[in-house]
Amino acid sequence: MDQAPGSPQGPQDAQSLPTCYRHPDRGTGIRCTRCERPICPECMVSASVGFQCPECVRNGSGTGHAPSATTPRTIAGGTFTADPRLLTKILIGLNLAIYLLQLSIGDDFTQRFELVGRASYEYLGPLEGVAEGQWYRLLTSMFLHGSLMHIVFNMLSLWWLGGPLEAALGRARYLALYLVSGLAGSALTYLLEAPTTPSLGASGAIFGLFGATAVLMRRLNYDMRPIIALLVINLLFTFGPLNIAWQAHIGGLVGGVVIGYAMVHAPRERRSLIQYGVCAVVLVAVVVITLIRTGQLI
Repeated sequence: MDQAPGSPQGPQDAQSLPTCYRHPDRGTGIRCTRCERPICPECMVSASVGFQCPECVRNGSGTGHAPSATTPRTIAGGTFTADPRLLTKILIGLNLAIYLLQLSIGDDFTQRFELVGRASYEYLGPLEGVAEGQWYRLLTSMFLHGSLMHIVFNMLSLWWLGGPLEAALGRARYLALYLVSGLAGSALTYLLEAPTTPSLGASGAIFGLFGATAVLMRRLNYDMRPIIALLVINLLFTFGPLNIAWQAHIGGLVGGVVIGYAMVHAPRERRSLIQYGVCAVVLVAVVVITLIRTGQLI
């Protein structure tokens, strides 16, 4: 029997409708106003005119904004990633790999890359150190460790502090925080430590993570007591009887607080400029300190 005009659609008419591009089992008469893909009610996103599909909304099509403008961001402006701890895992793996090189090659490897101001490793041997132009020691010493307990403690701290910070800041900002804080610790050690005393370890960078974590927790109105208690315990060890380069800890902590504050408090419209600008300022301070100390030693 023929269907009367104005009566509901029959099964054959429903099957003739285009299907949603995300749900092929659902017929729909609605299309995206941007790309004209068929979309079902579940996939419709209200726009100023009509509806858009999730792809056009995600890519910012027709909005006048770049695709990145609609990308979810962390509190510091970084992008969310599938593995928010990937960079922390890489840093831990790198530290462990270099420690294995120290064990396999011996003191020659460690002495080549540890932080020393100006010293001779053998009687009447050549002078080595940052003052002799070996500035790379400021960085390489951050990945060396003096004992198994030393690296285990630092890597546990890196895992505990680094993972949440990497997720909150994003990989690029997190890496900048780690490296620049570590360099700040190395620079202060170079400035204040005896030039013949070697120093090594990731503690400067770790204390930078401590400082940034405290700033982040304050920004999110979290309970500050756990991080403050842990920081106080570490500072007690720093200034205790153990042979610890307190200069690296304090330099890294100050660098971490300064950079961390810029990361989480920078206004959105100039966020990247301020964040990386502050990192650059801390790096300039590292260079100035290094030049001043070098001038004192030569």
